[in-house]
Amino acid sequence: MPDHDALIIGAGFAGLYQLHLLRGRGFDAHVVEAGADVGGTWYWNRYPGARCDIESVEYSYSFDPDLEQEWEWSERYAAQPELHAYARHVADRFDLRKDITFGVRITALDWSEDRREWTVTGDDGSVRTARHVIAATGCLSMPSRPDFPGLAEFAGELHRTSNWPSEDVDLTGKRVAVIGTGSSGLQTITAIAPVVGELTVFQRTPCFAVPAHNGPAQPRLAEARGRYREIRKANRLSPDGFQCHNGQIPLLDTDPAAVHAEFDRRWETGGLCFDRSFPDILTDLTANETAAEYVRSRIRAKVRDPELAEKLSPRTYPIASKRMCVDTGYYEVFNRPNVSLVDLTEQPIRWFTRRGIVAGDTEHDLDVVILATGFDAMTGALDAIDIRSGGRTLREKWARGPRTYLGLMSAGFPNLFLVCGPQSPSVLSNMLTSIEQHVEWIGTALAYLKDHDRTRMEALPENEDNWVTTTNDLANLTLMPRAASWYLGANIPGKERVFMPFVGGVGLYKQVSEGVAAARYHGFDLS
Repeated sequence: MPDHDALIIGAGFAGLYQLHLLRGRGFDAHVVEAGADVGGTWYWNRYPGARCDIESVEYSYSFDPDLEQEWEWSERYAAQPELHAYARHVADRFDLRKDITFGVRITALDWSEDRREWTVTGDDGSVRTARHVIAATGCLSMPSRPDFPGLAEFAGELHRTSNWPSEDVDLTGKRVAVIGTGSSGLQTITAIAPVVGELTVFQRTPCFAVPAHNGPAQPRLAEARGRYREIRKANRLSPDGFQCHNGQIPLLDTDPAAVHAEFDRRWETGGLCFDRSFPDILTDLTANETAAEYVRSRIRAKVRDPELAEKLSPRTYPIASKRMCVDTGYYEVFNRPNVSLVDLTEQPIRWFTRRGIVAGDTEHDLDVVILATGFDAMTGALDAIDIRSGGRTLREKWARGPRTYLGLMSAGFPNLFLVCGPQSPSVLSNMLTSIEQHVEWIGTALAYLKDHDRTRMEALPENEDNWVTTTNDLANLTLMPRAASWYLGANIPGKERVFMPFVGGVGLYKQVSEGVAAARYHGFDLS
């Protein structure tokens, strides 16, 4: 018999719930985690200003009604320390730590068809066997590490938002550069600008950011506690996995004054529901440009220098084709006298020196450089593991883009389950909603196998092919593939550009995946 019924990789929100659920159903389950504590994303992303872009009351577990009632969120959009504290509370409340091994990174998985089990190897040399492996490795957990010429020569401090030191980093009065203006860069820039001596922002592509209007979690928390069951049910049937009123009348069929009024209303409300104002924003270029120009007008109103405002205004990709950022004063930062912007389309980074960075013909003297350069999204964490089955690696199979059935399994790799894998809603949704749906689907599938004396489950190639085609076809009905985004892996040199998330929405995905399960796991081979 293998050491475990199920081995779970990762002790983030997905891994914690998967462990709790499987233990409750009588499985011997164990988690292996590379970090020193639970929390996943919210353990590693400790950079200044790190914050969730989904409201706290919805970016939380729904599986235990008592947990919903007892945890006191302090802010509308929780910051990293609070989210990490929440993960630790869950681990302690359900006594999960006794079944978690910390400080070990999984380096290899090897499937034995004869024994119907995986051999799992850690970077400490440890070897475990498991009937099933569940990869709760996270969609944004493998950092992108661009190789800037001369980076090793830089004599100052070098930090990465993806692996920020656990001890305090004192930036007071220092000359600091931030490279990258995605969500991590935006949050870092906003947080440190009032503290540093000089802040130089190196921007390759400007972002569309909508205001958070962050504040106390109450009274929304009190209101949610009174109808959490209703909210959670609605979230699982919604496109995005969180409460968001989706406009039904196309923008192009709406009076311009009414369009502007609706944008104003959503802007004043704040949050990611802005792009849900009208259903054609992500399908029609004219409608999309109307929404984009509205946001650019808001940027111009916030940034006093017109030339700088234009540099901060995106014009090279459709709005919402990249995940929009939720900001807490980002654009206003550029009105500060100690903040400057380097547009890398005009002055590309040439090399690092001992003193700083040469961009264009200018050398910037720096004490600290912060790399906010993003992640090898969705596939990076799995590609980093040597996953082998039948003489083939998953990395080889996915060389031209990931291939899964429902984002849950990949043909040729039996008994390997993915939580929020490629071709599932994952990063286009409230991750907690999608995580819970996946974890429960996997738990039910393992219970079905156990009840029917089955030891092996594998996606069938033809069903996988159909699902990949469906995912691609749905994406191509939208404007989303027109952006060189990390949704396509465009931020990783040499990575095949394939649109990875399922754009059909959380509700549709739930109906399809649960229909597959109800049909005795149609499209899977159970033996």
